[in-house]
Amino acid sequence: MNLLEWAETELELIKKKHRWRNLSPPCGIDLSSNDYLGLSTHPILIQKFIEGIQTYGVGSTASRLIRGHRDIFEKAEEEFSNWIEGESALFLANGFLANLGLMDVLGSIPSKFFCDRLNHASILDGIRLSGAEVKYYKHRNYEDLENLLKRESYGTAKVIVSETVFSMDGDLADLVKLIELKKKYNACLVLDEAHALGVFGKQGEGLSKHVEINLNEIDFRVFTCGKALGLEGAFIVCSKKVKQLLINKLRTFIFSTAPIPAIAYAVCTAIELVKEMQEERKKIFYLSNFFREQLKFLGLDCLDSNSQIIPILTGDEANTMELATKLQTSGFDIRGIRPPTVKKSRLRVSINSKLNQTDLEKVIEILKSFSRPLI
Repeated sequence: MNLLEWAETELELIKKKHRWRNLSPPCGIDLSSNDYLGLSTHPILIQKFIEGIQTYGVGSTASRLIRGHRDIFEKAEEEFSNWIEGESALFLANGFLANLGLMDVLGSIPSKFFCDRLNHASILDGIRLSGAEVKYYKHRNYEDLENLLKRESYGTAKVIVSETVFSMDGDLADLVKLIELKKKYNACLVLDEAHALGVFGKQGEGLSKHVEINLNEIDFRVFTCGKALGLEGAFIVCSKKVKQLLINKLRTFIFSTAPIPAIAYAVCTAIELVKEMQEERKKIFYLSNFFREQLKFLGLDCLDSNSQIIPILTGDEANTMELATKLQTSGFDIRGIRPPTVKKSRLRVSINSKLNQTDLEKVIEILKSFSRPLI
């Protein structure tokens, strides 16, 4: 079988399973993006990005270890780590590269990973790339995690990895329990705060600042700027010494063209904007709770969501795409998520501060009118 025949066979199989994917631009009211605070179109942030381009140009020209470094990267790293109360931070082009590279470095210790089964693909791929042994614990099942940790011999380097707000289920990790197990079994703890940043915490610093924990017990926190901050890029937050190690060993940093300096310039402004958006955060939580309660009243399954991310289980792939199309043609941009991205097909609703209750009530009416059963 040649390449073309293989491609045609694979595509036919994808279509039969109702898992065909195609690229489509935004349509209607945003209920699918990660722009939780609406900062991607904020006039002040747009102006700062323009100023950044005028100051630094449109490209960084090389990796940060060659000619791509600018002082603005260090300024953004300092301001970000101060905001989320970290010792230091390293700025990269995006969250996927941050997780991928970090897992690769940690796997070279050598070590064994203990990974939540529903962690993001960037974490899973990074662990595979590292070649390290990995044990997957049942999603948010810390008894299962402890049982796995108990079986390890003394002296094994252990790395526990979890998202804080899970990107597809919208539920929250128990950070208190994760720290307890990290200390008990002398493990390294990595938390991915991508979907918590900007939404959780008094000033949007993430879930690790939202709950009562000792931040010094977390070895690495990974944050992205492509969600609530409305931009691109990512920060790995760690100690100053470990940051220097990453600069020397992190392949996705060493061998990647540096991020556009104008983004780092705008990040500093985004941080200041997010700090003052308490009312927007309150609105997100209010609307999220309202929508979840309405879904439950209809008998729909939104799993254990407790954040701005609300899944609606739809039964199968065909249901998912038919309902997503109906919502989109009615003016609501809600996308269907199907295997292999998730185990069970669903609509993934993402609440942002630009929405209002009337918008969500209209979505509920469309769900009520759908002719096929969803559960």
